[in-house]
Amino acid sequence: MAKKAKIRAVLIDLSGTLHVDDDPTPNAIPALQKLRSIDDVELRFVTNTTKESKETLLERLHRIGFLSINKTDMFTSLSAAVEYVKTNNLRPFYLLTEDAKRDFIEQTENVSATTATTTTDSNNDVDGTENAVVVGLAPDQFVYEKINKAFRVLMKEDSKLIAIHEGKYFKRGDGLAVGPGLFTRGLEYVSGKPAHIIGKPNSYFFNCAIPMGLSPHECCMIGDDINDDIFGAMNVGIKGILVKTGKYIANIEDKYPNKPTKIVDSFADAVDWLISENFTV
Repeated sequence: MAKKAKIRAVLIDLSGTLHVDDDPTPNAIPALQKLRSIDDVELRFVTNTTKESKETLLERLHRIGFLSINKTDMFTSLSAAVEYVKTNNLRPFYLLTEDAKRDFIEQTENVSATTATTTTDSNNDVDGTENAVVVGLAPDQFVYEKINKAFRVLMKEDSKLIAIHEGKYFKRGDGLAVGPGLFTRGLEYVSGKPAHIIGKPNSYFFNCAIPMGLSPHECCMIGDDINDDIFGAMNVGIKGILVKTGKYIANIEDKYPNKPTKIVDSFADAVDWLISENFTV
């Protein structure tokens, strides 16, 4: 018998929620299939991941078992940043991995092949035409000489600092690791220019991720980051389910006056709760 949904769209974080490195979280693959079986519910896979292009990220998800995820289902902070760069006609110096730069080269139509090569080649000096710095999670880029090049671009009067996201830390297979927020704050400090934040928890990101025709109160976000995923979503009216996988720290919710809509052990538990509480036969 078909089910009628109160929630019309579910936004799902990836790293730390569906998987950690190349390992799915407990029962995440069958839980996602169960959620797919609900009629009239759209899924969006929303992520601040900036180390990988969308194509590479999709290949990883398929390799570890999430075969039902399609490229059109994914909304990344890289996607939002590409649109911002295009809209504002920016010529950035990139502190991004070579793979992440692929999304900019392939999707930024108003950048010529010559300009794209100059501004995205991490081995080149800045050429004087750059009017922005774009920062993502790029561990091999966060060395003195490259940070200094970014600083010089930002010292131009009309240049902009674009942070694809400002995550403090993330979960790797070997434990927590520093995110790009540290380097964004440092560039803000030395340049005196505030960063334009693109990804979660920015309301711009969440409003863009909501499927067309739906309102925020018809959507729910599932994630492991209480600030970027949960409160970012709740600030625009989306319900937030916090999972205790990935970067979750025990009892972190006690440090905040506001609380998530629901706290569960894993993505699989979040799906079970959604089905029991928000879908009726």
